[in-house]
Amino acid sequence: MRKPLVAAVFALALAGAGAAPAVAAGAPAADPAAPVAPASVGKVADTGMGTSTDSITSTVSDLVTSATETVGRITQPSAQAVNFAGTVALNNCSGSVVRMPASADNDPALVMTNGHCLESGFPAAGEVIVDQASSRTFGLLNSAGTRVATLRASKISYGTMTDTDVALYQLTSTYAQIKSSYGIDALTLNNARPTAGTAISVVSGYWKRIYSCNVDGFAYRLKEGDWTWKDSVRYTSACNTIGGTSGSPVVDDGTGKVVAVNNTGNEDGGRCTLNNPCEVDASGNVTVRQGINYAQETYQIPACFGVGNKLDLSASGCVLPKP
Repeated sequence: MRKPLVAAVFALALAGAGAAPAVAAGAPAADPAAPVAPASVGKVADTGMGTSTDSITSTVSDLVTSATETVGRITQPSAQAVNFAGTVALNNCSGSVVRMPASADNDPALVMTNGHCLESGFPAAGEVIVDQASSRTFGLLNSAGTRVATLRASKISYGTMTDTDVALYQLTSTYAQIKSSYGIDALTLNNARPTAGTAISVVSGYWKRIYSCNVDGFAYRLKEGDWTWKDSVRYTSACNTIGGTSGSPVVDDGTGKVVAVNNTGNEDGGRCTLNNPCEVDASGNVTVRQGINYAQETYQIPACFGVGNKLDLSASGCVLPKP
C-alpha cells in the first residue's frame, strides 16, 4: 500500500505492534491541523523504506524517472490537460475532490482517497465504515500544484478495504463554494469501466507529481496481507508510484475523468504480503509482478450516491460492500 515514506514499521506490524506514520525527509510538510492515525495494533503506515543508502538511492532514482516521464509527456498534446487542479494533499496520502456524473453544484463536495488512508488506520478485512464524523483537513491544489486552501470534512461518507480500497469524505463546502472561492472544479468520476491500453495519469497531491502510463490490464483478484480486492487496474511499468501516492486519482487522459484510485504495488517480489500484492486468477493461480503498481476501479461508486451526494448502498446498481 502506498502511504508516505516512513520508518520500518511493517516489521513491528508483523510482530503485533503498531506505529504512527512519520514522514521521511524530503516529504511535503504536513498540515498541522490534520489528524494523524494513532498508534494501535494492526494499524500501521506503509512502505517501510528507511534511511539506508539503498533507500535514498531508490528514492532519487524514482524522482529522476518521474522527471523523465514528465519531460516526455510534454510532447503529448492529450496529456497536457491533466494537471493538479482539484487534487488534495492529506497529512499522509493523496486524494482529490470528486463529483458524481449527476452531482449538483450545491451538493456538499466529496474528497476521495484510499480506505487505508483513513485517520483511524486500516479497516479490517470485511469492515465497512459509513457516516462517521470526521473533521479531517485537506490541502486543495490548483493546476500548478500550489496549495490554495484548506478544506474540511464533516464526515466519512464511506470507507473500506474490502473488495476495493476507497474512502469518500463529505466536506463542509459545496462544489459551488469551492469554485467561487478558488476557481477550481471537482474531478468527475467516470461511470464506465476503464479499458486496457487507455493512457492514464496518476496525480499525487502529496508529492505534487504526475505519473504517466497506460492500463496494462486487470487483476481478477489482488491479494495483499489480509485484504483482497476485485478487478484491480494494473499499470504498465512507467507508473512507478511511491509511498505518499496512496489515494491519488487515476485520470483517463482522453476524457479527463477519474477511472480509478491508486493504492498499491509489489515492491520486493514478495507473494501476497504487505507491500507485495499478488494477482490471483479465477482458477486460483498466483502471479507476482515485482515493481508493478495497481489501482482500484471507481466506476461502481456513482450508483451508490443519490440526490445531494447522499450515500445509498441499497440503490439499484450499487455493488459496494455493505456494513
